Amino acid sequence: MEVKSEMKFKWWHGALILALLLAILSPLASSSPDGLERVAEDKGFINAALEPFFEIVPDYVIPGVTNEAVATILAGIVGTLILFGIGYGLAKLLRAKGEA
Repeated sequence: MEVKSEMKFKWWHGALILALLLAILSPLASSSPDGLERVAEDKGFINAALEPFFEIVPDYVIPGVTNEAVATILAGIVGTLILFGIGYGLAKLLRAKGEA
């Protein structure tokens, strides 16, 4: 019995590659704050923000990595892979539940 190890390229492979590429290019993005943070600064309530309950990668910085650009890239890759893993796991779970 022969086992085929051929894997077809699926749309989510491309999406994952694109997301990882964007994470690698993230240090080239604008140094200006994001939209929500900018509005909070402009309207004067940025200091009223509450701290999150937990942070996996606080402020997109990986502890022990001194280069800020590399730390941002690694944080983006970690976040992308975590979200991909959650999404992939949920898809598998829902598909198995639908087949049952």
